[in-house]
Amino acid sequence: MTALPRARAQPPDLRPAPAIRPARAEDLEVLLELENRCFEHDRLSRRSFRHFLASGTASCLVAERDGELLGYALVLFHGRTALARLYSMAVAPEHRGQGLGRVLLEAAEATALDRGAAVLRLEVHPHNDAAIALYRSAGYVEFGIYRAFYEDDSDALRMQHALVPRLQPDTSGIP
Repeated sequence: MTALPRARAQPPDLRPAPAIRPARAEDLEVLLELENRCFEHDRLSRRSFRHFLASGTASCLVAERDGELLGYALVLFHGRTALARLYSMAVAPEHRGQGLGRVLLEAAEATALDRGAAVLRLEVHPHNDAAIALYRSAGYVEFGIYRAFYEDDSDALRMQHALVPRLQPDTSGIP
């Protein structure tokens, strides 16, 4: 019988966990720089970020480590409904693959729950395999497609996740 090679233990990640905090007006320049590095199309503008940072119907969270902004998640709230929308999420390219997307997604979900949302929805480009895999692994399910949604006329997958246990929204009549 041949012995299987032993897996080598990976050295522990000694970096401190990222802090998640609400974005502030003084983060605007770094958020814009991150947005431009992460997206080729459909970028949030300075004006949009400024609006969302000041809005009572939006929550922008940032992941930060040692004073460096690593990523953000932007959640929008729909008045008196139980729906929230993950409007945008980005992780700096050099920090991808470290679980930051999951950390930001969990923080966005917690914020949505704290604000009374029972369901978090999002749109994702159908070729963004890493994001789709993250969302599926977190319990998101596809419930529709927006045709020609993005600036380049590509479609968007619509996904949602019930944040309240055992609550499954009825999507039968949603276009």
